Amino acid sequence: MRSSTGRDRRTARGPRGRRGFGRTWWGDAWVTALEERARLDPNRLPRGRTYARRGTVGELAIAPGEVRAAVQGSRARPYQVRVRVRTLEATEWDRVLNTIAAQIGHAAALLDGELLPEVADDVRSAGTDLLPGPGELQPRCSCPDWADPCKHAAAVCYLVADALDTDPFALLLLRGRGRDEVLAGLRSRRRSPDPSAAGATLPEPATDPGIDAREAYRRPVAALPAPPLPPPRPGRPAVLPVDPPPASGLRQRDLVALAADAAARAWELATGSGDGGLSLDLESDLARRAAGLLGSKGLAALATSAGMTSRELLRWAITWQQAGQGGLDALRATWQPAPEDLADGRAALDRPAGPGAARAWRNRVTRSDVQLRFGRDQLWYRFVRSGGDWMLDGEPSPEPGALLARDATR
Repeated sequence: MRSSTGRDRRTARGPRGRRGFGRTWWGDAWVTALEERARLDPNRLPRGRTYARRGTVGELAIAPGEVRAAVQGSRARPYQVRVRVRTLEATEWDRVLNTIAAQIGHAAALLDGELLPEVADDVRSAGTDLLPGPGELQPRCSCPDWADPCKHAAAVCYLVADALDTDPFALLLLRGRGRDEVLAGLRSRRRSPDPSAAGATLPEPATDPGIDAREAYRRPVAALPAPPLPPPRPGRPAVLPVDPPPASGLRQRDLVALAADAAARAWELATGSGDGGLSLDLESDLARRAAGLLGSKGLAALATSAGMTSRELLRWAITWQQAGQGGLDALRATWQPAPEDLADGRAALDRPAGPGAARAWRNRVTRSDVQLRFGRDQLWYRFVRSGGDWMLDGEPSPEPGALLARDATR
């Protein structure tokens, strides 16, 4: 994407996993600058590494002279982190570009994703440091922690090392010039009559020559590789660096909740433990989501978003948790089965001694505060009166007498 100044702007996401940071020498130099800066107050660095590994850092936005990211801390709203780095002046950039263009190997290595140590050494000999030192890193965070850097800023800095490992042009962008500007500067020096750049040619990226179709068809078919195993648990959604536009009517917590739910459904499909709810209609999917929020404040927020009362959605959630789609159908719908289909339910409710007789209406048989409902799936569902509502009471059964026998075992 483009920044407001017209310069390149890149984004990078730090990988997760328990490991160190700074696999290349220039990424390691960045980590060293961070840890040297924190020498007087190093206590936040271990927490910063933990934050980075746990995936609590949002997308890194790398631009000339700065890195921005949102970090999910202990509060609901992510903290905003900004790490500033001094950009090089024009004369310093001349030294950097002249050094890279002086030898064809320097430019070739850079295009191949490697920054040769000789480049940094030669630039330093000319009076400029390509890599920032401890005093040049200026991390700032919106959290109330007074440490410099705090754990949130340290986490961002560690993941910047990953971004630099992946692409050395990210380091040049931090210093003030994007990939296109750097390559244009190197090409102009290739055409320059300057003797120091004579003979230097900037290689073009390698292209795949392809393969002759007849040769490809003659090749034996190789066995397909084994599909990768799914992760042990659903992934966690990334923290959004900014809130959705106010006019969108969306809230950040709703988007994060939807992303987490989508990850859980994808994980079900990948592991074969369910169909991810793909066959559900809108209301059934709402009940499924509500069941996953039982016992949390998110249930009330979901009810508000769905235009329902919290109590009604709670009934749906409890029903879905106990009996799934069949239970929700029994809760919400009535239908007219054949009279003989209700005979077992009527007999089961008439059997216990007590006042009143069982009354049947459509697929429901009621006596006092207990109601048996016959589902289209040929199962019986027991409901009990709770205030002015009927609440599902346990799993269904093909035998209505088994539902009433629960009372004797409680």
